[in-house]
Amino acid sequence: MGFEQMWLNVQKDKPGAQCFKRIVYPEGSRIMENAARELQAAIAQMTGKKPVLYLDLNQDEGAEVISLSLRPGFHPEGYKISGNGEKVAVEASDENGILYGCFELIRQLSLGTQTQELSIEKSPAIPLRMLNHWDNMDGSIERGYSGNSFFFEKNEILVDDRIRTYARLLASVGINGTVINNVNVKDAATDLITDRYFEKLRILSEILAEYGIKLFLSLNYAAPMEISGLPGADPLDEQVIRWWKERMQQVYAAVPGLGGFLIKADSEGRPGPFTYGRTHAQGANMLAEAIEPYGGLIIWRCFVYNCKQDWRDRKTDRARSGYDNFIGLDGQFRDNVILQIKNGPMDFQVREPVHPLFGGLEKTNQMLEVQIAQEYTGQQRHVCYLIPMFKEVLEFRTYCREKDDSVLDLISGKTFGQTKCGIAAVANTGNDENWTGHDLAAANLYGFGRLAFEPQLSAEQIAREWIRLTFGSDPQVMDNLLFILMNSWPAYESYTAPLGIGWMVNPNYHYGPNVDGYEYDRWGTYHRADHLGIGVDRSHNGTGYAGLYREPNASLYDNPEKCPEELLLFFHHMPYEYRLQSGKTILQHIYDTHFDGVALVDEMVRRFEELKGKLPEKQYERMAQRFAHQKEHSREWRDQINTYFYRKTGIPDEKGRKIY
Repeated sequence: MGFEQMWLNVQKDKPGAQCFKRIVYPEGSRIMENAARELQAAIAQMTGKKPVLYLDLNQDEGAEVISLSLRPGFHPEGYKISGNGEKVAVEASDENGILYGCFELIRQLSLGTQTQELSIEKSPAIPLRMLNHWDNMDGSIERGYSGNSFFFEKNEILVDDRIRTYARLLASVGINGTVINNVNVKDAATDLITDRYFEKLRILSEILAEYGIKLFLSLNYAAPMEISGLPGADPLDEQVIRWWKERMQQVYAAVPGLGGFLIKADSEGRPGPFTYGRTHAQGANMLAEAIEPYGGLIIWRCFVYNCKQDWRDRKTDRARSGYDNFIGLDGQFRDNVILQIKNGPMDFQVREPVHPLFGGLEKTNQMLEVQIAQEYTGQQRHVCYLIPMFKEVLEFRTYCREKDDSVLDLISGKTFGQTKCGIAAVANTGNDENWTGHDLAAANLYGFGRLAFEPQLSAEQIAREWIRLTFGSDPQVMDNLLFILMNSWPAYESYTAPLGIGWMVNPNYHYGPNVDGYEYDRWGTYHRADHLGIGVDRSHNGTGYAGLYREPNASLYDNPEKCPEELLLFFHHMPYEYRLQSGKTILQHIYDTHFDGVALVDEMVRRFEELKGKLPEKQYERMAQRFAHQKEHSREWRDQINTYFYRKTGIPDEKGRKIY
């Protein structure tokens, strides 16, 4: 299947690139060579003239030259670009920095920056910037909405031109790690750490490494049992410990560039240390010790909860589980273990509070997990630009210190001085021609990488960059697509689950409205609506979840009068007649937001349709189909939610609009 170049499809006629005839770079690894070749190819696309590459720094004299050079003094992976009109220098202390500097130069030239204006010095704020793919070995993708896997097919690893383009796309936005297989490791994926797959993994690892990207694998904690028939996987069992050490020795001998492993344990049916009465620190540390000689990392997910809850039980709270399972282990993990914590305590809902482990943990490496696969935010059939949400998470103050206490500070190592920390996104890619199903969903992939590297960028800045690089410089294209992207998350939140309560989706595949879909299930995903009110009491009178935060956040969330209204029903069970700051009752707010959300979708569709003839026909038609679906489906959401609460309460809409 063919594939497009996304934002790497460099636009022609960029005057700032006209003057360059030579690119001079020092001898180095394939990273350095690829950096030079990316520049050469981009300038050739912009101008129709290919600069000559010189592997000789003596050739950097005179004008019309771009020079790449290594020198000390920069932060890891950081770079400096300086230009005077006819000569541009890209400098860094390591080859990753040179590569990122070259992609930045390409981006600036593509955006129309003149070379005499170039004076840029940057370094990534967050050390580890990763994608997590939930791809299965049979080629399917769990929570995938863009076709099948381009890593796997029929239990074999694919290595082709698309993998190299994938590496280029990631490097162009500063992503330096990727996990290629599903965290729910089963069947053939368990065998990825056997010699059946070593050769293909080595080749894949080398291709990614040429673009500064480390390959990671998801690991089956029960592998000693499933691969070698051991009776158990107890992390304190000497036989199990020996098995893992020998296995890691084999893996790293065959795939020396492997970055490490991602583990989902004791969650949603996955095996783990709880089976043997051990802690997650003991489980993670056993693996960390086995790969420590090779410089490997163990990334351990904190998504651990009781998935067999009785809906009648109002004290057990899924939201508490990650905190309760890990806070007591702070400081017990080895230095090459990183705890990966979801942005919220539930599961990538359209609105959640920030996970209380951020600011709770002080002595443990940690990274943030977000999801750009739109599992609960429209599954890449609805537009939902998620970078504004991620910005809010990164900027959230935890109050674990008087300053430098935001989530960004924590995952950048600024708060407690950690160097092994980062951010990961569950990927939204597949083998569709456009990679992301909905063409506009590519803004989330691009935006995640840019935000991870430069979190000071605004969501609007990132959106503008992506639109310009992908669709060119037409002012109406920019204005209309920017309006759509920046209003898409507010619109989706407006016509789906209200005031932070979440869920209300069809079980299993998580798409489309079903208000009581999860209400009497075992997953801990309740809204507790009756004829008088709605919401989960997580105050000190309820599950006590609000008290897991540091002050003043704990008191803020615990008090319904002070709780941020967008999270009110997450933290409190409230009567429908309760009046919000707007003066509206909760019930009228639900009615209004659902009508308003659909009206906003209609405006988004109108602005999109104005671009017919201004966008490439193939892309326009693909998006037109998705927008037509969103227009219809948002009405289904509106009508089901509003009808549910009208029938529950018997209270009509004050504005007399049609509710069924």
